[in-house]
Amino acid sequence: MPRRSKVLSGTLVASALLLTSIGVGTLAAAADTPAPAAAHVHTAGTGHTMTVSTASSPEDPDGDGYIPANPPVTGVTPSTKEPPHRYFHEFQANCAVTHTAPDDPIVYPQQPGKSHDHTFMGNTTTDANSTTASLDAGTTTCLAPGDRSGYWMPTMFNGDQPVLPVGVQTIYYKAGVTDYTSVRPFPKGLRYVVGSPMQSAQEFRDHPGFVEGWECGDSFFNVAFPTDCPSRPDVQVNIRFQAPSCWDGTHLDTPDHKSHMAYPVVNPGTNNNVCPASHPVALPMIEFKMAFPVNGDLSRLRLASGASHSFHYDFFNAWDEPTLEAMVDHCIVGGLQCNARGYDETHPEAGAALNEHYELP
Repeated sequence: MPRRSKVLSGTLVASALLLTSIGVGTLAAAADTPAPAAAHVHTAGTGHTMTVSTASSPEDPDGDGYIPANPPVTGVTPSTKEPPHRYFHEFQANCAVTHTAPDDPIVYPQQPGKSHDHTFMGNTTTDANSTTASLDAGTTTCLAPGDRSGYWMPTMFNGDQPVLPVGVQTIYYKAGVTDYTSVRPFPKGLRYVVGSPMQSAQEFRDHPGFVEGWECGDSFFNVAFPTDCPSRPDVQVNIRFQAPSCWDGTHLDTPDHKSHMAYPVVNPGTNNNVCPASHPVALPMIEFKMAFPVNGDLSRLRLASGASHSFHYDFFNAWDEPTLEAMVDHCIVGGLQCNARGYDETHPEAGAALNEHYELP
């Protein structure tokens, strides 16, 4: 995809003002609700304070932080095959912002108000009490009705005003391994956190999911918010950040919300990416490409989690299983560059995975 900031039209500006008013209202309502008492942990060097989770997910049978997959995926070894080269093997999930709230059902399950503020996309019901079942019963702002997953990230502020992405945002589902034919759909209920609010600036820059960091206009690979962001109506602040795509096959979540996932590694003696033996199951690699309607002077820009390098995001899979399987098989395994319908304009002969309503035909 070309590296450029998204165009911010007059319609988008109006939508931005509407979303901002929604965000302010949500934040004000949250501020009126006292947060539960909690212990605090301060990590030196970050200037950020985090509360300690005092409850576990209803899906965690013994409260130890591990949520087992049922059934687990066993007997898999990382694929080292080299299928025919295809430059693309991806599709898009296009999802709009739904609400903001100081909730995080992965890190702080059943503890409303305990998190820093998040901007939620996709499932409209996502809150501190969300489970696989509640998300499955919810509705979505994603173009594909079958994508009822929850996606969220720390809310951006310009001074005291929320800056919320406008319209559908681009969430890529890609092959992170060379053998794109080995990628299989996410298991229902899989959840994880990408990056950390506690990471240092150097850890953010060195993160395997960094891609291009913060970008604006012709400025890319930034750890801090760009200082040379043109004040033009066609310019926004963007970030691109990739998630791990190799799964251990046995856990839908782990106590740190990361250990059950891993990034691909280079197969020794080759230039190929493979899953490590500890995490042999190849899943789609999610890539957030978020566009924030702000430009010009970014000196007052911050995240609810702290500085620019505290950016991170969460994913909670609640896709309709046949829909996700169709998209993965047609677009990723099929080596196509698909839109949210599973259609590749450069290969019209391949057809689409979904119909004009973004549903299975």
